[in-house]
Amino acid sequence: MTPTGRAASSATPHARLSLNQATIKYASLPRALDAAVQAGYQSIGLWREPIAEVGLATAARLVHESGLRVSSLCRGGFFTATDPAARRLSIDDNRRALDEAEAIGAPALVLVVGGLPEGSRDLVGARAAVAEALAELAPHAASVGVTLAVEPLHPMYASDRAVVSTLGQALDLAEPFDPAIVGVVVDTFHVWWDPSLEADVARAGAAGRIASYQVCDWKTPLPLDVLLARHYPGDGVIDFGRITEAVLSTGYDGDIEVEIFNQAIWDDDVDTVAARVADAFASAVVPHLGSAVAGGR
Repeated sequence: MTPTGRAASSATPHARLSLNQATIKYASLPRALDAAVQAGYQSIGLWREPIAEVGLATAARLVHESGLRVSSLCRGGFFTATDPAARRLSIDDNRRALDEAEAIGAPALVLVVGGLPEGSRDLVGARAAVAEALAELAPHAASVGVTLAVEPLHPMYASDRAVVSTLGQALDLAEPFDPAIVGVVVDTFHVWWDPSLEADVARAGAAGRIASYQVCDWKTPLPLDVLLARHYPGDGVIDFGRITEAVLSTGYDGDIEVEIFNQAIWDDDVDTVAARVADAFASAVVPHLGSAVAGGR
């Protein structure tokens, strides 16, 4: 049984559904790829740490042999350090992340931009540091053909993880750049509450900047560690129909990732979780996809 008390489904995952590796956090890269293939997925979103465990060359080979599309690579970012040496380390690490994304065939590197530097209250300055980092990384992103995908996070993470809290702010940061170089992530968990969401999704779509669409649910009460507050689609309060239809109406044709941070789900059996994700996606999201099929971004 799953943590929600429902039996896992054996339904074939929808063609646009991508299993983000964070949802099965404790699975190694080989185990994650195997779970996705065995469950019938066509796409997976990968994280850098499991890739590092096996080495980039091995990771690229394993991904190729799996036959899966890679919908994105997580994560880059953390640009807001004020110490010059720390900032240089961040920029260099993001260049490596772009190279890793190219090697495994990921079209986008998801960016969690970083919170306030220790002891700082300067949100404006921190966001300016993000803009400077994007400008420095853009030429390398263009050279490897990977989109820098700025992900706005819910405002409760502004102090420690992301000073970019709304899709509008992310679009403002992306605007100086070609959409193929800097785009945005629409993650339902982070943006469902925003009264400007539909307008900003339309703005993102008109500019061709939606690099990734991620779905999971919001449910209260939140746990003590709010990082682990995500749930299977359909288990909370998010209106997936409204958001999904807004995203797809822009012409977005990429994969749709389910990315969940939840300790009970992490502790569950990997194959059970993979099946439960497909079941939840089928119930909460698929009815709003119409006849659209995966675009194979």
